[in-house]
Amino acid sequence: MASSEVDQKFLGQFAKETSTDNPFLSSMLYKILGLSVILWKKLVRARKLRKLDTTRDTKSMQLYHHIIWLTREGLVMVEQYVLPMVPDYRELKVLSYKLRASFYHILVLFHNQPSINQTSVPSFVADGTPRMDKGKSPERGSMKSSPTRSNPMEGGPVGGGSLPPGLAPVSVPKPSASFLLPATDYIPTATSCFITTATLADRLLSGSHPLRISVKQEYAAFLYDCLHDAEGSRRLAQHTIDEAYSSQEEMDDDMYEDAYEMVEVLKKFVKRAIYGTPESTSTPGTGSGNSRVRTTPRNPSTPRMGAGALPARSSPGMENPI
Repeated sequence: MASSEVDQKFLGQFAKETSTDNPFLSSMLYKILGLSVILWKKLVRARKLRKLDTTRDTKSMQLYHHIIWLTREGLVMVEQYVLPMVPDYRELKVLSYKLRASFYHILVLFHNQPSINQTSVPSFVADGTPRMDKGKSPERGSMKSSPTRSNPMEGGPVGGGSLPPGLAPVSVPKPSASFLLPATDYIPTATSCFITTATLADRLLSGSHPLRISVKQEYAAFLYDCLHDAEGSRRLAQHTIDEAYSSQEEMDDDMYEDAYEMVEVLKKFVKRAIYGTPESTSTPGTGSGNSRVRTTPRNPSTPRMGAGALPARSSPGMENPI
């Protein structure tokens, strides 16, 4: 989602720059910017809730419906109107593809089926093998000495993989927002979108570009929170930090501060994966996005940065444990 300060800043800048050459594209970018501001606030509220129950009527139901509806509308605008018009752009193309991946990221977090936040209900075993109650062991020889019955109505184990008489199939309740958007498994689509976006960012932008770091930052959060791949998230975060430090591209004050802040967040990702610190990044734009509060004061008199813009590494063990 374009809910981080960096993404929203670039989105507003591109909307203004394209207002003359492509007014329709500019209007769509402004709409997505407004939608992202509203959606960011709702994502923050949802993140503060202990548990967002999407299967029954609760106080958070309206919030959940708003998140899914805004995500659906934003995804339609990006896929149908923005992406077809940005093949000749560089930074805007990367940002547009990141928007698509971010919207799917939100669907995985709030609308995926099966949910990534709860254990799925075990289904009936098709081969007719009876399940054992937890804590109870089967009687010795009971699985081998069971007599074969020619008539299934005589009783005993139910064969053929059918359910016992009177036992209805267990079904997982669907999210209440299924009338807005089908609840399905969005993980493969989201993963593909992030891979495509990361490839574009590597090809079109320098290692220290804030948009490129923003893409990798949310991708790392997606790996950790949705795919539960802590090691993959750590490697991606560490590789992004190394690329940012080794980049030789010139950048101005704003881009330097944005890149610096996101690198600091990536360092927390690395420490979290190593030491298992309970630091959640499951909400795009809050944990996985750039922070709204600047960690370094803005100094308008700072000269423009040249090659090797990001600060040099400290001694091992002082700033970054890797």
